Amino acid sequence: MEVSIVVVATLVLVLTLFFTGPAEAQSQSGPRAFFVFGDSLVDNGNNNYLATTARADAPPYGIDYPTHRPTGRFSNGLNIPDIISEAIGSEPTLPYLSPDLQGENLLVGANFASAGIGILNDTGIQFLNIIRITQQLQYFEQYQQRVAALIGDDATQQLVNNALVLITLGGNDFVNNYYLVPFSARSRQFALPDYVRYLISEYQKILARLYELGARRVLVTGTGPLGCVPAEIAQRGRNGQCSVELQTAASLFNPQLVEMLNQLNGDIGSTVFVAANAFKMNMDFITNPERYGFSTSKVACCGQGPYNGIGLCTPLSNLCPDRDVYAFWDAFHPTEKAN
Repeated sequence: MEVSIVVVATLVLVLTLFFTGPAEAQSQSGPRAFFVFGDSLVDNGNNNYLATTARADAPPYGIDYPTHRPTGRFSNGLNIPDIISEAIGSEPTLPYLSPDLQGENLLVGANFASAGIGILNDTGIQFLNIIRITQQLQYFEQYQQRVAALIGDDATQQLVNNALVLITLGGNDFVNNYYLVPFSARSRQFALPDYVRYLISEYQKILARLYELGARRVLVTGTGPLGCVPAEIAQRGRNGQCSVELQTAASLFNPQLVEMLNQLNGDIGSTVFVAANAFKMNMDFITNPERYGFSTSKVACCGQGPYNGIGLCTPLSNLCPDRDVYAFWDAFHPTEKAN
């Protein structure tokens, strides 16, 4: 799961005002550009244009989206980037691969995220053709060249420097890599603590490159409670409890991520990277769902098998009648309300 609407709105306010100062924020002509990098939690349709099995372009995905049609978002409706766009008064960013991303639409920003990817390039290989994070950063470079052809180099640099950036990585490096199969290549190569340290070192390189490319206000979400999604409860949990292995992985990863971000900010001499504690915020949903208006945080709305946590969400899956009382939409992803 990802962070709540209230938390997102608060973080947007911090990013837009605290890091720039009220005067600069007020001098902005219109909403800031917004850029999104990461995995299926923030992908809004790039994988629709790829030959991949990591797709959300068929019903019932999008059942509660304004068009009531699947968009490529792994949600029944809106996802976190949509909510942030609303909070900053902007149009939703288009997928970078969308043919509609041209002309004035480029100035809104772009979503480079691709379901299935991770920090490591070997994460998600079973999904075939996905936009790995190195390619997402190359697309960001290409994007700036395209914008410069419209508004010039100086204005492009200002647009990118003033933009909000969201990056969400890490979960797939555990779920779809280290713990994908028993005795996976990475689990034979690394003990879990060593693997986490390796992930953090590789993530630092990614964020440093993002800074080199002009990002100056970056919201970095840690992993949520990986062991508590319906898929992991169904396959690894005992008696309906969260998977201990994946919860341990998340508890090792998130503190080291925060430490790394602090180090990066210290090296830069400015607060560029802000951590969002998705684990703590989403454990609140999971341990006390009724407090947030959910009837369950263990059973997915769409799916099959125990906890609706087995396999894909398809037109043949079980589908709950009221998505607003479910914290999880499918085996891995939150509902719009939980977003």
